[in-house]
Amino acid sequence: MAETVAWGVLGVANIARRAVIPAIQHAANARLVAIASREPARAEEAARGYGIPRAYGAYEALLDDRDVQAVYIPLPNALHHRWTLACAAARKHVLCEKPLALTAVECEEMAAACRRHGVALMEAFMYRFHPRTERVASLIAEGTLGHLRLVRAAFTFIASAPRANIRFRPDLGGGALYDVGCYTVNVSRMALGEPEEVFASGTIGASGVDEQVAAVLRFRGGRAALIDCGLTLPRREEYEIVGTEGRVTVPAAFLPGTADAEMVVVRGADRRVITVPGADEYQQMIEHFGNVVMGRSRATLSPEDATANVRALEALLASVRSAAPQAVA
Repeated sequence: MAETVAWGVLGVANIARRAVIPAIQHAANARLVAIASREPARAEEAARGYGIPRAYGAYEALLDDRDVQAVYIPLPNALHHRWTLACAAARKHVLCEKPLALTAVECEEMAAACRRHGVALMEAFMYRFHPRTERVASLIAEGTLGHLRLVRAAFTFIASAPRANIRFRPDLGGGALYDVGCYTVNVSRMALGEPEEVFASGTIGASGVDEQVAAVLRFRGGRAALIDCGLTLPRREEYEIVGTEGRVTVPAAFLPGTADAEMVVVRGADRRVITVPGADEYQQMIEHFGNVVMGRSRATLSPEDATANVRALEALLASVRSAAPQAVA
């Protein structure tokens, strides 16, 4: 069995250059062999800068490369569906940026195509692979917090250059919910399961996308999540999970960097600050997916989980636009 997976990167987006390309190159079970851009000069520049052997001036050319086994897709949200289907048809395993697609129907089509062609598909929620997130999941599973009742989660920042920023492009799947709200929904679902109904209030900007949103997600048994996200608010990135016996608060929740990461657990009068050794959550994700591709483990995040997250995002967007509660179908 091969000891490494040969990767290709479909695009030269900032997230790829800043975080995922270095993660692939540092991963113990990965080799980065190709990168593509619709602008050949950008592909060649990235290949030179990162020491990538092959640069392609078309996405299709990278998919024709027989050496590439897995593809990372950092393209704008509206392109995830199309290029995941193309990767599947080329029998390439797919790690796709979040959200997996713009609709649950698109997610289901992507998952079906990957199953049909025998390749793995996973959404790139890197924070789920950080050891601190895994520690939070263990606290929940062990019953340290008691019966979970509430999640509060926020992810906001002030996006730069809105006129040139794809986050403000409706045709490319922009908006706060798809960009950062997806994290708040994901961590709420990690703790509480699947929401039944949502009620959201937000601001639709002149661009036509949701620029900030606050919402309640209602879960079975009277449990709830309170979330907010935004592209036009100061940086906030945190979540709190509250149970009948205690609570855990997680700062710098989704992008903690590689330094040691803290969380605070409170049970009655006992307050503990737990420090988790630092890690590169992107590298952890790449190595996990590599093991999935090589048949050494099952994916922590399934396409069905990604579909459920998008289903909740669709309901939230519908609620923002209708100013009415929406069932999560």
